[in-house]
Amino acid sequence: MMRRVLFMLPIVIFTALVAFCAWRLILIARGDTPDLIPSVITDHPAPAFDLPSLLADQTGLKTSDLKGHVTLINFFASWCVPCRAEHPLLIGLKGKGAVLAGMAYKTKPDEAKAWLTEMGDPYDVIATDYDGRTAIDFGVYGVPETYLIDKKGIIRFKQTGPLTSEVIRDRLLPMIGELNQ
Repeated sequence: MMRRVLFMLPIVIFTALVAFCAWRLILIARGDTPDLIPSVITDHPAPAFDLPSLLADQTGLKTSDLKGHVTLINFFASWCVPCRAEHPLLIGLKGKGAVLAGMAYKTKPDEAKAWLTEMGDPYDVIATDYDGRTAIDFGVYGVPETYLIDKKGIIRFKQTGPLTSEVIRDRLLPMIGELNQ
């Protein structure tokens, strides 16, 4: 009897895993995807922060700097593989109607500078969030994450995970255009 149970155990486990994967695929088909996690911070003011600049020739970034123009804040890290994938898209966003603000998340300044030298620097301003406190206040799940902030300092859009060309074309650029009117 015990042999029979031990023989059936892998089959039962395999069947349970297949069922779970099928259930998850059904949820994804219905729109339940982790990159579309609703944010409680959307349509609220950006949290208060005052961060030092990553670069010596720039000033830091603070909440009051967000007022008066549309800002796209991108949390990135030198050790983040998805950040590498989205980086060329950020370079393509330069000059498209929003101030690009980079937040070097939990990255040593020298490593972040080397990464930007290697990958290119699309940002108009780069702050360093070495301890991750500002990311926590924004509700960052992990990097990369991007926030679109209107001229009044209100968060209007959040992208969890890397930006894609479709998200930029279909959501971000139209929103930037609307917010600049």
